[in-house]
Amino acid sequence: HLVESGGGSVQAGGSLRLSCAASEYSFSSYCLAWFRQAPGKQREGVATIEDDDSTMYADSVKGRFTISRDNANNTLALQMNSLLPEDTAMYYCARAWSSSCGKTIRPASWYEDWGQGTQVTVST
Repeated sequence: HLVESGGGSVQAGGSLRLSCAASEYSFSSYCLAWFRQAPGKQREGVATIEDDDSTMYADSVKGRFTISRDNANNTLALQMNSLLPEDTAMYYCARAWSSSCGKTIRPASWYEDWGQGTQVTVST
């Protein structure tokens, strides 16, 4: 399974870096993603990274968030800058069944392994 870390509380304009680690398989061969879910809302895709390291971002985070993977350490990261109150949510990392994300933000059903989530709270 996947284990996230790095969530917390920050003021608007601040930064956080989320990490996700897997111990049972190598990340290098899979499409990986970060999702988030705010109270009362559906889980939404934030960013994806393909096995060739190409990335996609939701419009709401483009230019502020960066997804990356470290194959040597088998970790996935999400660098979040210029955070806004509307970024407040539980953040989840996910692994697809495929090496390809399809060059798009796929729905949650595309992913078969999930972390437990890490809370990000952005205050004004």
